[in-house]
Amino acid sequence: MMTEDIQAHGEALVAAARAGDAQAARRHTDFFVLRSQVDEGIPYWEQAVAAGDAFSHYTLARYRKIRGDRQAADALYRAVAERHAECAYGLGVLLREDGDPEAAEWFRRGWEGGRHLDCKIELGKLLAAEGRLDEASTFLMSDVELGDIAVFRWAQLFTSIREDFDRVAAELDAAEAAGDGDAAAEALRPLAAMEQHFRDYPGLTAEAAGYHRRASALSAAARVDHAVFLTETGGEASWPEARGLLLQAHEEGCEGAAYALGVLHEQRGELADAEHWYGLTAARGHRPSQWNLGIVCKRQRRYEEAERWFREVGEDDEDVVEQLTRIAAIREGGAVAPGKDLGRLPELRERAEAGDVHASYAYGKILGDWAGADARYLVRWIEPAALAGDPQAAYDLAELYGALRRPVWRDRWYRTAAEAGHHGACHRMGWLSEHHRDYQEAERWYVRAAADGSPLNAMLAGKLKAQRGAYAEAEPLLRAAWEQGGDFSWGTEAAGYYGLVLHRLGRLTEALEPLRTAAARWDDDVSPRYDWDDLEALSREVDPERELAQVEAALSA
Repeated sequence: MMTEDIQAHGEALVAAARAGDAQAARRHTDFFVLRSQVDEGIPYWEQAVAAGDAFSHYTLARYRKIRGDRQAADALYRAVAERHAECAYGLGVLLREDGDPEAAEWFRRGWEGGRHLDCKIELGKLLAAEGRLDEASTFLMSDVELGDIAVFRWAQLFTSIREDFDRVAAELDAAEAAGDGDAAAEALRPLAAMEQHFRDYPGLTAEAAGYHRRASALSAAARVDHAVFLTETGGEASWPEARGLLLQAHEEGCEGAAYALGVLHEQRGELADAEHWYGLTAARGHRPSQWNLGIVCKRQRRYEEAERWFREVGEDDEDVVEQLTRIAAIREGGAVAPGKDLGRLPELRERAEAGDVHASYAYGKILGDWAGADARYLVRWIEPAALAGDPQAAYDLAELYGALRRPVWRDRWYRTAAEAGHHGACHRMGWLSEHHRDYQEAERWYVRAAADGSPLNAMLAGKLKAQRGAYAEAEPLLRAAWEQGGDFSWGTEAAGYYGLVLHRLGRLTEALEPLRTAAARWDDDVSPRYDWDDLEALSREVDPERELAQVEAALSA
């Protein structure tokens, strides 16, 4: 019956497209989308696209993009974007993700030609990204109609940033008039909470930088804030200026400058410099510096010094006790593995700078995993090996972009790693496909991920197979997850779906134990992990209590 429904809706979709009946074509497209039958829908969408149906262009483009074919998505969107606002929006998003300025033109066309509200919002966000906050708010609030409530959030955001900037400017005016350095430093406080805004709307950094410069002229403490701002927003090119500001502040007696220098050098993996600056304040009893010195010494395997600094923090501190315990365990472990040896860094860096991508990767890994370097300083070392085709390097690069909150680049490198066979990246691609409700694609990725023997990946693959009724395929995956799941919350989920599959396969007696386990623990282990507002996810979820009751009733009969 399902096969007949698929064929009937598919043929009706194509017929509607050929007849120019957009409403009917959309209705039949919904049949495939709402039932998560993307694989089955694709051949019919392709025929509807050939017949010129715009919404089929939009739908097929969306799934081409989700499944990694951005070039095909671009072509599908572009073919009808002039006359179809949703395709104009989809194309604009695709181009914006690629950093292509053409995105603004398609958002404009989608708004002016189709009154597509998301296009208007994206245009407002692009204005804000150029630092034009007033224009962004004014544009978003122009031509507002009943039901356009979505624009208010963004207009309010940009207005509030403008108000914060104006307040900083006014307070700096007063501080400059009075020659009050403390007031100048205090005036910068609202900017400290805007890190995400500066990342999302880089045009704002120029105005913020101006405020920092004004405050820095009056206050050594403000120079510290200015230096931190530069390192967060200006990239590697800003480091000389940031370091110069901190050195000047230190020379003028600002207590926070030495600690900030220690932190920033440590983030760069420059442990000798970090140790020097931490040492200046640690000697005066600064507990954060003492703690950081303990960490720095521990990373360099100078365990007696590390223990001394941790004890300076306080031996009754739970974190100190944990670090001392770890040091004792490390000492018992013997020699340090090459991948943890900071002593290799100078030689690896020399080879990396000479073009050795493997040395560059090894250098970046040690720098990040054992020297504590921040993600922003590691991309340049990890990227060459990823570009050369190393799946683990591609996965690690994706992780770095995740830490840097750059999801587009994160997901591109996860896909690169997954397509090269990295099981962890396959898991991430499964999660991403599931997020986009492309459950068939998610299932394929989880099956590939489960090849590593992970019971979690086996559960995720088996769960999706069970949800689409492929019980025989799901059984070995869910059995493995059930047998290895133990007390993990996903083990309870595996039990529920394993019991469901055994029930559907007619193995009623075997289904009892997993279903009883799942029914007893489901509300504690599984339900809290899902959003109660996500009706689609809830509609797909197994009900172990109901399954158990049915199995028990069947056995009793």
